[in-house]
Amino acid sequence: MKIFITGGSGFIGTHLIKALLKLGHSVVNFDKCQSQAYPDLTHIGDIRESQALIKPLEGIDVIIHLAAEHKDNVTPKSLYYDVNVQGAQNLVDACKINDIKKIIFTSTVAVYGMDLYDSHESSDLIPFNDYGKSKLQAEQIFSKWSESQKDRTLSIVRPTVVFGEGNRGNVYNLMKQVAENRFIMVGSGQNRKSIAYVGNLVEYIVSIIGDSESSIVNYADKPDLTMEALIALTNKSLHKKGRRLHIPYWIGLTGGYLLDLISFVSRKKFPISAIRIKKFCSNSTINTDKLMAQNTKNLVSLPSAVKATIEHEFIKS
Repeated sequence: MKIFITGGSGFIGTHLIKALLKLGHSVVNFDKCQSQAYPDLTHIGDIRESQALIKPLEGIDVIIHLAAEHKDNVTPKSLYYDVNVQGAQNLVDACKINDIKKIIFTSTVAVYGMDLYDSHESSDLIPFNDYGKSKLQAEQIFSKWSESQKDRTLSIVRPTVVFGEGNRGNVYNLMKQVAENRFIMVGSGQNRKSIAYVGNLVEYIVSIIGDSESSIVNYADKPDLTMEALIALTNKSLHKKGRRLHIPYWIGLTGGYLLDLISFVSRKKFPISAIRIKKFCSNSTINTDKLMAQNTKNLVSLPSAVKATIEHEFIKS
């Protein structure tokens, strides 16, 4: 197939392009940034510009939409809606012009809200931040597109936090703090997290390219881990004993609010904020019964995935 990926220059996209090429697919990567791994496949463009999508989508069989504004501290906040919502609308409009019938959209579990307790695909959708709200609006745009014609297929994948080789997100930052002996646990560490290994997520996305029925599926790799268990796995992979330093949640949250205030006054961004403390200490578990019913491939276990990531990022050969 000829597959069009938006945002393919990033972390997930780079792994996905590699997997698709290995299977013999043709790939066009549409991104505002050049791909370091696949420059020859990259078409530089901005998804906020509707006309920029029409020509590159000619002859495409499947779209995999990864491009998004997703960080916690994006400014101005209107960027979430310009990229995530208007970008979705622009993509749909270009699909209509080119008569494209299949879209795979990587949404997010943030559409369920902050504290997730075994959230499943039919749970209430109550996003707490602009990222989650904009992703939910994008889902609605794509759903309207697919429902307007019977021969259109939409696969919505809602991943939890994704980690793996080459990532520079929250899990990487946590691992880096542990590796550099800078990590201090905020709260009890008994809150549970669903997380996803990029290699497993990519395998799943590849497996649904040929699906002819629309679906919404949560993505996480089980079992869920407490924060303490994740830190223990990280220390084990780093061959470290680890330190058991904890500070109460209220102290960590107060520090986050203080840094938010300093950031507002100074216009500087800090790696710690109140929302990041809240997210770190919250429960974030999602139900994957629907995923498990259709995904029968042998997956990389979380301990093996953590070890592979740490060996790639922090252990010099």
